[in-house]
Amino acid sequence: MDAFRIQGGARLSGRIAVDGSKNASLPLMAAALLADDPVTLRRVPRLSDIANMAHLLAELGCATDSAPGIPGAPGAITLRNIDASLTQARYDIVRTMRASICVLGPLVARRGHARVSMPGGCAFGARPVDLHLKGLEALGAKIRLDGGDIVATADRLTGATVFLGGAFGSTVLGTANVMSAATLAEGTTIIESAACEPEIVDLADLLNAMGARISGAGSPRITIHGVERLGGADHAIIPDRIVAGTYAIAGAITNGDITFDDFPYDYLLAMVDCLRQVGVDVRRVDQREDPRCCRVQVTSSRRLRPVILTTQPYPGFPTDLQAQMLALLCMAEGNSIVTEKIYPERFMHVAELTRMGAQLFRQGPTVVVQGVNRLVGAPVMASDLRASASLVLAGLAAEGETIVTRVYHLDRGYERMEQTLAALGAEIERFNPDQDLAREIAGGAEPPVVTTVPAAVAPVP
Repeated sequence: MDAFRIQGGARLSGRIAVDGSKNASLPLMAAALLADDPVTLRRVPRLSDIANMAHLLAELGCATDSAPGIPGAPGAITLRNIDASLTQARYDIVRTMRASICVLGPLVARRGHARVSMPGGCAFGARPVDLHLKGLEALGAKIRLDGGDIVATADRLTGATVFLGGAFGSTVLGTANVMSAATLAEGTTIIESAACEPEIVDLADLLNAMGARISGAGSPRITIHGVERLGGADHAIIPDRIVAGTYAIAGAITNGDITFDDFPYDYLLAMVDCLRQVGVDVRRVDQREDPRCCRVQVTSSRRLRPVILTTQPYPGFPTDLQAQMLALLCMAEGNSIVTEKIYPERFMHVAELTRMGAQLFRQGPTVVVQGVNRLVGAPVMASDLRASASLVLAGLAAEGETIVTRVYHLDRGYERMEQTLAALGAEIERFNPDQDLAREIAGGAEPPVVTTVPAAVAPVP
């Protein structure tokens, strides 16, 4: 099982390109189940979650082929439905990622039947799918549970008004599921309290390119006029705002200077505002017409100020950046307050950061962060994707060596993070502790191989 070895204290500087969005890619791939013709997606990130979704789609009769011949389109894939009789998403695959639930709506809408294993919880608490099922039932699907599977059937779905608000705000994957299913429903569907996230807008853009009639995506009310069929499309996925935000915080925590290509500026306004309150300079350095994808420079000084931060549904501060920002606030001068309103139990990183010298005091969904002069490297264990990223960021700023184990979590959401950070000047390497131990026992220990720098990342000229 791989781990990261980090020697803290290096100042990050350079220039990087932002990957395509994982959270957008997975529902987009699932939406290909609706199409009668091939769907090509560009800027698909190379992640374990993407590979798992491709595996799942293959079991559902949808082939995923690489499309290297498309000029200027790294990570391009084409999805083709070749067997519409397959409708079961097995637990062995679904359990690897919760986004597998996104195949439920497209399957019942296009094939009339779906059997999808019920996804379980995650490291920071349960994430129920009741709103998904409520929405599909409102469209006329008959749903039952059988042996841990969701079984949904419908001759043809019928448009309806669906309310998708939940205890902790709107559901992003639920909105994606119901919106995708409604494209082939008879009549008009209105989703009230729809998720407003950029990933929902990106999905609507793809579906419209396939022939759907969707308006209002990005607002709390989405209207879908059902159509008889959907065709193919060629679509470029939006940049990953969480990846961009993570590396922006990496620059801030190391007193760095990083320039980002394709930075989703408009989609990160809440984080940009928070960073500026802390004392980090975030500046656009080009004047592209589309500020959702522009060049941005992030620089930081040693003096960081405390803030009061609350995660909220978009356009509020993203829950997926809470752990990373908490790591940064460990270095601020004074007391910060971080409140988690989306997933109140999402604080698995608190105990591990404390091992590195952080002064953190949790009470329910709130953590008080008492800034310290320094963090100290230590062995820490990753528990989930974003908590893992926060530990890496803390290790970059800490004195001495930090070992982060179970980094397979990071591979779900970041393309070889250690390579990107190494290209920016970090002293970081991936290694396998079990193999190193075996070599030591055998009496012939060898140093781990330092990772190489990817071609997509280069220093600022």
